[in-house]
Amino acid sequence: MESSKSRGFKSAVVVIGFVGTALNGLILYALVATKQHKKQVLIFNQNLLDFVSCFFLVASYVAKLCDIDLNGTSGYWLCLTILSDGCSWGPFMSSMINLLVITIERYLKVVYHVWVKKNLRKWMIYSTAVFAWIGGSVIAIAVTIHTTDVLDGVCYTQFFWKSQAARTTYGIWYFLSFYVIIILVFTFCYGRIFVAVHRQARVMAAHSGGPGSSTAQTQSKKIKTNVIKTMLLVSVLFAITLAPASVYVLLLNIHTQLTFRETGFFGVVLVGYLYICVNPFIYATNFDPVKRVLLNLIPCMKTTQPLESIDMT
Repeated sequence: MESSKSRGFKSAVVVIGFVGTALNGLILYALVATKQHKKQVLIFNQNLLDFVSCFFLVASYVAKLCDIDLNGTSGYWLCLTILSDGCSWGPFMSSMINLLVITIERYLKVVYHVWVKKNLRKWMIYSTAVFAWIGGSVIAIAVTIHTTDVLDGVCYTQFFWKSQAARTTYGIWYFLSFYVIIILVFTFCYGRIFVAVHRQARVMAAHSGGPGSSTAQTQSKKIKTNVIKTMLLVSVLFAITLAPASVYVLLLNIHTQLTFRETGFFGVVLVGYLYICVNPFIYATNFDPVKRVLLNLIPCMKTTQPLESIDMT
């Protein structure tokens, strides 16, 4: 019989998944209402991936709480698709790929602004958004199919590896690809962005031509700063909240004799998905159009300011 502590942790995962689904759903609504989903394609894609990941996280852990009989073919497929967390894990990894793409896009737009104006096309942005979905899904499907099975009525995922060498290789690759490399890209790109923004601010201050020009420059600077600040906060949050899960996956796969308590596993899951729950607050507080739409949803905080879209590119 499952312990009450285990059921309590699973219930907590359901709650945090539900909160993440609701919050990301609100941000998606606000982005569509202000038509920012057409201008901020990758940021819209980020929230959509987080929404889907949280939705399937809830479905997965609700199914686990139901103690469904896994005997037979239907039980195997339920284990493979839902109980293995593959449906939530795929969009979660796609979210990390998309976050990396957003960082590189912001870096190019700020540091190589002229080149981007001449060469960056809409189809390139949409293609990278689709690539994020495909990349995360392919990894999740490939790993889940080959390492998941039902044994004595229990669903085991990322357990049945062909060899310890394959398991160790995967653990190291996952840690480097989905944590270390992403942190390095964040550090490089945002370091260069800060230098470029500081240089541009000095040039604009030296060549300000009058009140109208100054106002336009201030507005442009504010928009660019908000976008950069948003993605920087998201990146710092990523580095902090995804560290436990990344280290957990690494240690679990390179040390076969190393065991973890169940509370530790659920703690890692909770902290990891906390990243997805906090993300919407960052978008809401740094994107003025999104903020205004969300405030208008609160009866006592109705705003009379129009909801026209602002170009944040």
